[in-house]
Amino acid sequence: MSEFMEPNADSVAATPRWVGLAIAVLAGISLIGVGLGFAAWSTSKNLEQSTQASLKQNDALTQRLAKSEEQNQQLQSDLKVVTDKLNVTQEDLQKARQQSKASVAAYDKKLSGLQSNVNTQLAAKASTDDVNKLGTDVSGVKNDLDETKSKLERATGDMGVMSGLIARNHEDLEELRRKGDRNYFEFTVQKSKTAQHVGPVAVSLGKTDPKRSKYTITVLADDKSIEKKDKTAGEPVQFYVKGTARYSPYELVVFDVAKNQITGYLSTPKSAGAATSASNTPAAQ
Repeated sequence: MSEFMEPNADSVAATPRWVGLAIAVLAGISLIGVGLGFAAWSTSKNLEQSTQASLKQNDALTQRLAKSEEQNQQLQSDLKVVTDKLNVTQEDLQKARQQSKASVAAYDKKLSGLQSNVNTQLAAKASTDDVNKLGTDVSGVKNDLDETKSKLERATGDMGVMSGLIARNHEDLEELRRKGDRNYFEFTVQKSKTAQHVGPVAVSLGKTDPKRSKYTITVLADDKSIEKKDKTAGEPVQFYVKGTARYSPYELVVFDVAKNQITGYLSTPKSAGAATSASNTPAAQ
């Protein structure tokens, strides 16, 4: 007899068919459940990852907004500081202008009062003693003027006539003019082919010797040419014109002899006036 017996065909046939179907259905449902669970888990996982990414983005955005807000507040604070300083500067400037105007007004008032006070004091001190003192000062000035005049020299001219006072420079000539004894015409004559008018005559410059202070000129007066050769600076060069006395000739004195130029003055008697005719003909060189 065999140890293991084959199943009885009757017993197999006795198992209901619905039991197999139920088992198959349950197996299918289990498979569907597993599939749905896996899908749900996968969806939940993706959703969690997406949510975490969104949270990170939100955190980054929040940090940026916070930083921007902080910068904005800093800018507003700096702007307020600048505005406050500007307002203070404008206020100080306005105060300075007002103080300057007040100072000018006070100074003008003080100056006006001082001038009034000085005028009052001067009027009160205009006494006889002050007048006498003023007379003394005038006398001192007159003495100084007389002393200056005494320094002016006289000399004998090239025609043997004693000249008047001789000026050696422009300042001396001004003293002679103030004295008023003669007419004076200051000049600077250049070497040229055309004679140059000096007062009532015309003068043409010839050669010059600056080292020896020598010069040669031609004087044109009364339609005549009068040549004066090798004259020296400071020497009275004398000549006559119609209507002048023998003891009072015209005198020409040169201060300075330069290359192609002389500087000096012409002196004429008061009686001769200043209207003697002079020739305009070019002088021979």
